[in-house]
Amino acid sequence: MPESERLPAIPDSEQTEAQRRAAAALIAGRRGALFGPFIPLMRSPELLERAQRLGEFLRYDCSLPERLRELAILSTARHFRQGYEWHVHAPAAAAAGLSAAHIAAIGAGEQPQDLAADESAVYEFCTQLHRTHAVSDAAYHAALTLVGPSGVVELAALCGYYGLLALVMNVARTALPPGARVPWQER
Repeated sequence: MPESERLPAIPDSEQTEAQRRAAAALIAGRRGALFGPFIPLMRSPELLERAQRLGEFLRYDCSLPERLRELAILSTARHFRQGYEWHVHAPAAAAAGLSAAHIAAIGAGEQPQDLAADESAVYEFCTQLHRTHAVSDAAYHAALTLVGPSGVVELAALCGYYGLLALVMNVARTALPPGARVPWQER
């Protein structure tokens, strides 16, 4: 039996004015709905507003190509074993051009084989950052050559931002949609 959510959706009738404003702003933006990490973040409406603006930039507008952004997000979701994040971003990664075999390997906690050079640089950078909280000179220079200084900063920020969301959802026990599964639960 799954554990119950600790921070479920707040009924509209129980929301503060600040919570209603934060939810309305999120819904009016690119996300179009209040879901996933934003539900527990409603307990701190100012944090929700600030975090979602950062996330909107990182997910939709940063300088990294979408395929590489999604690769970084998946590596973060897998590192933190965050099912909701994985559930949302595995299909997005596939739509952005990441292969099903690579997605499956990341989900299984394995090194994906035969990555393209740009994917390999991003995967290595993110994996090192998650495991050791730093990156080697080789991983740094590979990423720097690939995406430049602003891209390196944005890549680190992607790992940090999605790590923030993963930790919030892990504490909140954010549930997967009915019937959804993640690779590490299937083993």
